[in-house]
Amino acid sequence: MNYNKKTITDVDVAGRKVLLRCDFNVPQDKKTGAITDDKRIRAALPTIQYLLDKGAAVIACSHLGKPNATFADFVKKQTEKGKDPATLTEDEWKKSLAKLTLAPVAVRLGELLGRPVIFAADTIGPDAQAKAAALKPGELLLLENTRFDKGETKNKPEFAEALAALAGPEGLFVSDAFGTVHRAHASTAGVAAHLPAVSGLLIQKELAVMGTALESPKRPFVAILGGAKVSDKIGVINNLLEKADTIIIGGGMAYTFLKAKGYEVGKSLLEADKVDYAKEMLAKAAERGVRLLLPVDTAVLDRFENSYEYQVVPADAIPADCMGLDIGPETVKLFSEAIHGAGTVVWNGPMGVFEFSAFAEGTKAVARALAESGAVTIVGGGDSAAAVEQLGFADKMTHISTGGGASLEFLEGKELPGVACLLDK
Repeated sequence: MNYNKKTITDVDVAGRKVLLRCDFNVPQDKKTGAITDDKRIRAALPTIQYLLDKGAAVIACSHLGKPNATFADFVKKQTEKGKDPATLTEDEWKKSLAKLTLAPVAVRLGELLGRPVIFAADTIGPDAQAKAAALKPGELLLLENTRFDKGETKNKPEFAEALAALAGPEGLFVSDAFGTVHRAHASTAGVAAHLPAVSGLLIQKELAVMGTALESPKRPFVAILGGAKVSDKIGVINNLLEKADTIIIGGGMAYTFLKAKGYEVGKSLLEADKVDYAKEMLAKAAERGVRLLLPVDTAVLDRFENSYEYQVVPADAIPADCMGLDIGPETVKLFSEAIHGAGTVVWNGPMGVFEFSAFAEGTKAVARALAESGAVTIVGGGDSAAAVEQLGFADKMTHISTGGGASLEFLEGKELPGVACLLDK
């Protein structure tokens, strides 16, 4: 994939209306609707501020959550949850949509920017059209949740065209929501058929840092993969075996690899249908001279719960009635040594059941090793990013990706629709 894309600094935005795709999919309090973490809003500020300072009229858009775009979709989803469809009403559907409005985001965005943010009550409807038409250079408009329209996720040409039309004939599309670029939706890729498309500063950084890590890393290049399933990382492992010097595998997926080595893994998470694949990857690593590190000891318990009654056993001696829930101290030493000797480290996925405090130590130790390594360090979102944030190591990382799924597909070497549609330099 070509990572060398035009950005907002390569085009003249003065006096133009800019349709800006942000990632405002922020977590909210289920009861009050209050935004509980505004990190994604803050991440969009440099691009927004740049565009406004350069005299653009900015029309920002984003999705929030997974709303049911039609009443029929709402009924179908609720029926799948066991509700009686005969008891469901349109009022209930509208209330479910109201919980996913971007109105609170507009308020928070205005507070962070220190300037008013105009909010449209729809995405391509009369209110959005009127407010976009009246928008002046230096002003900011935020549209309602793009997923309120079914045309968004289905990338309907008519929805993409109507969205692009808000920016007018001289308009520009700026993509700056890295967390969504792996999806071919109307607001991430479809609009590029109607407007010249460039990246914002956030995506520019993601492409520069992660692209360099994959194509010309400072070596040794160490990739750390964790999480529950091998099946989620098949493409990533395949791609990184062509590029990395060392691959570290932890988390639930490690037990499938340990099984492939002939070890018994007790009640640990195991994808039996992926054992042969794991054997192939071990053989491929050996053939290519890639060091593939697996846990040498593991914290085990006879039940899946947050308990400090666990014991640490060698990786080849997991009791039949126990499950591995985190890497052990000898594994922490092994993995840390590899990290400390690295030139570039890419990390995606926790080393254990991170949501349980008793089994978060391995993930925390890896985060600490990255912070102390002196290497170019890239964290691929999700629990890995949460660990880095919680430990106060975020400012010691070279880059923390804003897109979990997108960064995973990036590491896999897949073409990202929301990047492919941007103009090449």
